[in-house]
Amino acid sequence: EVTLVESGGGLVQPGGSLRLSCAASGFTFDHYSMSWVRQAPGKDMEWVSAISWNGGTTYYEDSVKGRFTISRDNAKNALYLQIHDLKSEDTAVYYCRRGGGSTYNRSLVTKYEYDYWGQGTQVTVSS
Repeated sequence: EVTLVESGGGLVQPGGSLRLSCAASGFTFDHYSMSWVRQAPGKDMEWVSAISWNGGTTYYEDSVKGRFTISRDNAKNALYLQIHDLKSEDTAVYYCRRGGGSTYNRSLVTKYEYDYWGQGTQVTVSS
């Protein structure tokens, strides 16, 4: 069975940093692009970032460009999101998802009915 386990979230002050991790299993990891999505309180699920199968191409939502860096280690079946200069609006539950490597798939990976979900990891930005 496909399993996605997110970790690395926590409480951090504005301007701080976090490194989120996603441990994947149950599928051929390097056959898929991967994405990070998030859901803030009272908001819809939002696509944040994506990375191609070999890490050669990355994509970011405008509000996180220059602050977030997505990466992957295919030998470890792991996906990462390095976050700097956290802002209050980054407060959300963050999830990793399969897919999202093309513009047409950005909205698809935010759909609850699409593919598999992990439990997510909570990021709270507060002073």
